[in-house]
Amino acid sequence: MKSKIHEYQKNNIKMMSKKIVVIIALSISIVSCNKPAAEVKEVKTAYVDTSVLMKEYTATKDLDAKYKAKGEEKGRQLQAEVDRFKQEASNFQAQAQANGQAWAQQKGAELQRREQQLGQAQQALSQQLQQEGGVEMDSLVAGVKKTIKAYGKEKGFTYIYGTGDSNASILYAEDKLDITKEIIKLLNDKYKAPAKEEAKK
Repeated sequence: MKSKIHEYQKNNIKMMSKKIVVIIALSISIVSCNKPAAEVKEVKTAYVDTSVLMKEYTATKDLDAKYKAKGEEKGRQLQAEVDRFKQEASNFQAQAQANGQAWAQQKGAELQRREQQLGQAQQALSQQLQQEGGVEMDSLVAGVKKTIKAYGKEKGFTYIYGTGDSNASILYAEDKLDITKEIIKLLNDKYKAPAKEEAKK
Protein backbone atom coordinates (compact mmCIF):
# COMPACT_ATOMS: atom_id res chain seq x y z
CA MET A 1 0.00 0.00 0.00
CA LYS A 2 2.86 2.31 0.96
CA SER A 3 4.54 1.71 -2.42
CA LYS A 4 1.32 2.70 -4.23
CA ILE A 5 1.09 5.93 -2.24
CA HIS A 6 4.79 6.55 -2.89
CA GLU A 7 4.25 5.96 -6.66
CA TYR A 8 1.22 8.28 -6.65
CA GLN A 9 3.27 11.03 -4.96
CA LYS A 10 6.11 10.62 -7.46
CA ASN A 11 3.70 10.99 -10.41
CA ASN A 12 2.07 14.00 -8.76
CA ILE A 13 5.46 15.69 -8.33
CA LYS A 14 6.37 14.97 -11.99
CA MET A 15 3.10 16.51 -13.25
CA MET A 16 3.54 19.57 -11.04
CA SER A 17 7.13 20.10 -12.25
CA LYS A 18 5.92 19.87 -15.88
CA LYS A 19 3.23 22.48 -15.19
CA ILE A 20 5.81 24.76 -13.55
CA VAL A 21 8.09 24.48 -16.63
CA VAL A 22 5.15 25.39 -18.94
CA ILE A 23 4.19 28.35 -16.71
CA ILE A 24 7.81 29.63 -16.70
CA ALA A 25 8.05 29.31 -20.50
CA LEU A 26 4.78 31.22 -20.94
CA SER A 27 5.92 33.91 -18.53
CA ILE A 28 9.17 34.39 -20.45
CA SER A 29 7.35 34.66 -23.80
CA ILE A 30 4.88 37.21 -22.38
CA VAL A 31 7.73 39.30 -20.93
CA SER A 32 9.63 39.19 -24.25
CA CYS A 33 6.47 40.32 -26.11
CA ASN A 34 6.08 43.25 -23.73
CA LYS A 35 9.55 44.71 -24.38
CA PRO A 36 9.70 48.51 -24.47
CA ALA A 37 8.94 50.03 -27.90
CA ALA A 38 12.44 51.56 -28.07
CA GLU A 39 13.99 48.07 -28.26
CA VAL A 40 11.81 46.98 -31.22
CA LYS A 41 13.20 48.07 -34.60
CA GLU A 42 10.62 49.77 -36.81
CA VAL A 43 9.86 47.76 -39.94
CA LYS A 44 9.49 50.26 -42.78
CA THR A 45 7.90 48.69 -45.86
CA ALA A 46 6.65 49.80 -49.27
CA TYR A 47 5.83 48.24 -52.61
CA VAL A 48 6.35 48.95 -56.31
CA ASP A 49 3.83 47.99 -59.02
CA THR A 50 6.31 46.52 -61.50
CA SER A 51 3.82 46.40 -64.40
CA VAL A 52 3.16 50.16 -64.09
CA LEU A 53 6.88 50.81 -63.59
CA MET A 54 7.89 49.02 -66.80
CA LYS A 55 5.16 50.82 -68.81
CA GLU A 56 6.13 54.27 -67.54
CA TYR A 57 9.92 53.87 -67.52
CA THR A 58 11.32 55.82 -70.49
CA ALA A 59 14.12 53.29 -71.05
CA THR A 60 11.54 50.51 -71.56
CA LYS A 61 9.57 52.65 -74.04
CA ASP A 62 12.79 53.44 -75.94
CA LEU A 63 13.77 49.76 -76.00
CA ASP A 64 10.33 48.77 -77.34
CA ALA A 65 10.52 51.49 -80.02
CA LYS A 66 14.06 50.41 -80.97
CA TYR A 67 13.07 46.79 -81.57
CA LYS A 68 9.85 47.72 -83.32
CA ALA A 69 11.87 49.85 -85.78
CA LYS A 70 14.51 47.11 -86.11
CA GLY A 71 11.81 44.53 -86.81
CA GLU A 72 10.17 46.75 -89.44
CA GLU A 73 13.52 47.49 -91.11
CA LYS A 74 14.64 43.84 -91.23
CA GLY A 75 11.14 42.69 -92.12
CA ARG A 76 10.78 45.04 -95.12
CA GLN A 77 13.01 42.99 -97.43
CA LEU A 78 11.38 39.77 -96.28
CA GLN A 79 7.92 41.27 -96.80
CA ALA A 80 8.83 42.15 -100.41
CA GLU A 81 9.68 38.46 -101.01
CA VAL A 82 6.43 37.40 -99.32
CA ASP A 83 4.43 39.77 -101.56
CA ARG A 84 6.17 38.39 -104.69
CA PHE A 85 5.41 34.85 -103.55
CA LYS A 86 1.71 35.69 -102.96
CA GLN A 87 1.48 37.19 -106.45
CA GLU A 88 3.03 34.09 -108.05
CA ALA A 89 0.80 31.80 -105.99
CA SER A 90 -2.33 33.70 -107.08
CA ASN A 91 -1.25 33.48 -110.76
CA PHE A 92 -0.37 29.80 -110.46
CA GLN A 93 -3.87 28.41 -111.07
CA ALA A 94 -4.41 30.32 -114.31
CA GLN A 95 -0.89 29.48 -115.57
CA ALA A 96 -1.30 25.79 -114.64
CA GLN A 97 -4.27 25.43 -117.00
CA ALA A 98 -2.30 27.08 -119.82
CA ASN A 99 1.04 25.25 -119.26
CA GLY A 100 -0.19 21.72 -118.53
CA GLN A 101 0.08 19.19 -115.72
CA ALA A 102 3.86 18.57 -115.78
CA TRP A 103 4.59 22.32 -115.45
CA ALA A 104 1.93 22.65 -112.72
CA GLN A 105 3.52 19.85 -110.64
CA GLN A 106 7.03 21.31 -110.96
CA LYS A 107 5.90 24.88 -110.24
CA GLY A 108 3.64 23.73 -107.36
CA ALA A 109 6.58 21.92 -105.69
CA GLU A 110 8.76 25.04 -106.14
CA LEU A 111 6.09 27.28 -104.58
CA GLN A 112 5.75 24.92 -101.59
CA ARG A 113 9.52 24.99 -101.07
CA ARG A 114 9.58 28.77 -101.20
CA GLU A 115 6.64 29.02 -98.80
CA GLN A 116 8.53 26.85 -96.26
CA GLN A 117 11.71 28.92 -96.71
CA LEU A 118 9.81 32.18 -96.17
CA GLY A 119 8.15 30.76 -93.04
CA GLN A 120 11.54 29.69 -91.67
CA ALA A 121 13.06 33.11 -92.48
CA GLN A 122 10.21 34.89 -90.64
CA GLN A 123 10.62 32.59 -87.62
CA ALA A 124 14.43 33.08 -87.58
CA LEU A 125 14.02 36.87 -87.71
CA SER A 126 11.47 36.83 -84.90
CA GLN A 127 13.74 34.64 -82.73
CA GLN A 128 16.77 36.84 -83.43
CA LEU A 129 14.90 40.01 -82.39
CA GLN A 130 13.49 38.29 -79.28
CA GLN A 131 16.95 37.08 -78.26
CA GLU A 132 18.63 40.46 -78.79
CA GLY A 133 15.78 42.30 -77.08
CA GLY A 134 15.75 39.80 -74.20
CA VAL A 135 19.44 40.40 -73.44
CA GLU A 136 18.89 44.19 -73.35
CA MET A 137 15.72 43.81 -71.25
CA ASP A 138 17.55 41.62 -68.72
CA SER A 139 20.22 44.30 -68.40
CA LEU A 140 17.55 46.99 -67.97
CA VAL A 141 15.72 44.98 -65.26
CA ALA A 142 19.02 44.41 -63.41
CA GLY A 143 19.57 48.20 -63.44
CA VAL A 144 16.05 48.82 -62.09
CA LYS A 145 16.62 46.33 -59.22
CA LYS A 146 19.96 47.98 -58.39
CA THR A 147 18.32 51.43 -58.27
CA ILE A 148 15.45 50.20 -56.04
CA LYS A 149 17.95 48.52 -53.70
CA ALA A 150 19.99 51.75 -53.40
CA TYR A 151 16.78 53.76 -52.85
CA GLY A 152 15.64 51.33 -50.14
CA LYS A 153 18.96 51.62 -48.26
CA GLU A 154 19.01 55.41 -48.55
CA LYS A 155 15.41 55.82 -47.31
CA GLY A 156 15.76 53.23 -44.52
CA PHE A 157 13.30 50.62 -45.78
CA THR A 158 13.36 47.13 -44.27
CA TYR A 159 11.50 45.67 -47.27
CA ILE A 160 10.35 46.91 -50.68
CA TYR A 161 7.95 44.41 -52.24
CA GLY A 162 7.13 43.99 -55.91
CA THR A 163 3.65 43.50 -57.30
CA GLY A 164 2.14 43.48 -60.80
CA ASP A 165 0.47 41.32 -63.44
CA SER A 166 3.01 38.49 -63.52
CA ASN A 167 4.31 38.38 -59.92
CA ALA A 168 1.51 39.43 -57.57
CA SER A 169 3.29 38.73 -54.28
CA ILE A 170 1.14 41.32 -52.45
CA LEU A 171 -2.56 40.58 -52.13
CA TYR A 172 -3.35 43.78 -50.23
CA ALA A 173 -1.46 46.91 -49.18
CA GLU A 174 -2.43 50.45 -48.23
CA ASP A 175 -2.10 53.00 -51.04
CA LYS A 176 0.25 55.13 -48.93
CA LEU A 177 2.83 52.30 -49.12
CA ASP A 178 2.91 52.51 -52.95
CA ILE A 179 6.19 54.17 -54.00
CA THR A 180 5.88 53.29 -57.72
CA LYS A 181 5.67 56.94 -58.86
CA GLU A 182 8.74 57.90 -56.83
CA ILE A 183 10.76 55.04 -58.33
CA ILE A 184 9.58 55.86 -61.89
CA LYS A 185 10.63 59.53 -61.42
CA LEU A 186 13.99 58.45 -59.98
CA LEU A 187 14.66 56.03 -62.87
CA ASN A 188 13.53 58.47 -65.58
CA ASP A 189 15.64 61.30 -64.14
CA LYS A 190 18.63 58.95 -63.97
CA TYR A 191 17.98 57.76 -67.55
CA LYS A 192 17.71 61.34 -68.91
CA ALA A 193 20.86 62.53 -67.05
CA PRO A 194 23.44 61.20 -69.60
CA ALA A 195 21.45 62.80 -72.46
CA LYS A 196 21.50 66.17 -70.63
CA GLU A 197 25.27 65.87 -70.09
CA GLU A 198 25.77 65.15 -73.80
CA ALA A 199 23.63 68.19 -74.72
CA LYS A 200 25.77 70.43 -72.47
CA LYS A 201 28.95 69.23 -74.20
